[in-house]
Amino acid sequence: MHVQMELKRIIISEIHEEQIIVLREVEGERSFSIVIGIFEATSIHRRIKNIDAPRPLTHDLIVAAIEQFGGEIQDILIDDLKKHTYFAKIRVREDGEITEIDCRPSDAIAVAVTARVPIWVAEHVLVETTEGGM
Repeated sequence: MHVQMELKRIIISEIHEEQIIVLREVEGERSFSIVIGIFEATSIHRRIKNIDAPRPLTHDLIVAAIEQFGGEIQDILIDDLKKHTYFAKIRVREDGEITEIDCRPSDAIAVAVTARVPIWVAEHVLVETTEGGM
């Protein structure tokens, strides 16, 4: 079972390497944070604030390439947590078939924000994260 999440907050620090995003359950109260890099944080922030880049950024390129080759980004899924590391997939629909592309959650979320698609988290990941399993 998967739980739909929304990007609730992004914290960009000018003095630390790690940035933080907070995801919150769409129809509930659970939330958790993920530490991400500055490039992904900047990409997500630009999209949220509707700040256009003069040239396509990496996540714009990913979305455009998938679309140019006939795919449609359906959603993203954070589907696992191992040794304090999250795992994610970009789920692409093409000709009625779903292909899952393995990626870092930060990239998946940046793609989701760029393509305006849902963010899902596997229930077992959410349970482990919100009940102190991390």
